Amino acid sequence: MNLSKSIPCTLLVMLIYPVIIWGQINERVIVTGVPFVLITSDARAAGMGDVGVSTTPDAYSQQWNPAKYPFSEVEKGIGISYTPYLSKLVNDIFLGNLTYYKKIGERGAWGMSLKYFSLGDIQFNEVISGTIVSQGVERPNELTLDLSYSLKLSEQFAMSVAGRYIRSDLKLSSDGDAASANTLGVDIAGFYQSKTRKVGKNDMRFRSGFNLSNIGPRLVYDIGGQKNFLPTNLKVGTSADWIFDSDSSMSLNLEFNKLLVPSPVATINDQGTSVYAQPDVNFLRGIFESFNDAEDGFSEELKEITWAAGWEYKFQNVLALRTGYFNESKEKGARRYITFGAGLLINQMQVDISYLFSTSSVRSPLENTLRFSLSFDLANGIELPEEE
Repeated sequence: MNLSKSIPCTLLVMLIYPVIIWGQINERVIVTGVPFVLITSDARAAGMGDVGVSTTPDAYSQQWNPAKYPFSEVEKGIGISYTPYLSKLVNDIFLGNLTYYKKIGERGAWGMSLKYFSLGDIQFNEVISGTIVSQGVERPNELTLDLSYSLKLSEQFAMSVAGRYIRSDLKLSSDGDAASANTLGVDIAGFYQSKTRKVGKNDMRFRSGFNLSNIGPRLVYDIGGQKNFLPTNLKVGTSADWIFDSDSSMSLNLEFNKLLVPSPVATINDQGTSVYAQPDVNFLRGIFESFNDAEDGFSEELKEITWAAGWEYKFQNVLALRTGYFNESKEKGARRYITFGAGLLINQMQVDISYLFSTSSVRSPLENTLRFSLSFDLANGIELPEEE
């Protein structure tokens, strides 16, 4: 990526996150700092329309709902994922994720994950006496590092708490007022899984979950600049499994999300012009006000809720087929897409892939992108074929 010698840090953020540009067109779109935190990093959830708060436990439950870990059938595991970003334009912007978890006895578990978002190499050039002279390469990036603990409060319900360190290093050497943004966030989550019961001719199991994530103070990209809210988010979901026989099962999953961030409201700027901007309040007040602060009242509050539905079919716990749909109001970001995915268990190693098709007039940076995930059962190990 070649740029001139000077580019503001805030402009760099807009170039990478299309939802922020959409927010400039439709001023009532909710915009937050570090939006990469909410990007789906694993291919399993991505293949089901970005649902995960109430799906069956896997290595990537750390992002969706760590309270699922005590219900995992695998004692400990690790997951690695890679997601290209804006792949139609560049080849060096990506999201990487590394997750590890371990059960503690019969009731507890802990997990940790590292999420790294590389914004690629930015080549700076300057024209001196008619000659293009290189001024160096910048590599802005963002990352999170989190740790969770979860505990079964009963045989069918668990809760978890997680702490997260967030760092957004988008500063460029030519932008003297910019600095790395650092903050902390907290997640609180719960998960319920019923016992298997007979419904009609098939056995069924029901699950539900919630995750209140990224609760923390605002961060600042530019010294003396605007304070940006974290993407504090509430996920609520429910799922149902149909267990046809010992070889096959199917699950349907439904999930709702709402950003607990103040809605932009009409205000008068220093030039006397009416503009939309988020109120300057602390993050706790912003969470509570986010439920009833929309300018058009309850109808607009409903538009701030996204929903997604996902389907997964498993055969012999070896092969999985998936699809899903994600929907967001046109006035609040206009993200709408269909996803497909598949998974294959090979000797204690799970391989997952997913693909996204946008159905919105707003192009998704992940459109026509193939995502990969690998997860490993560390408790049973990976058996290597014996040499003859």
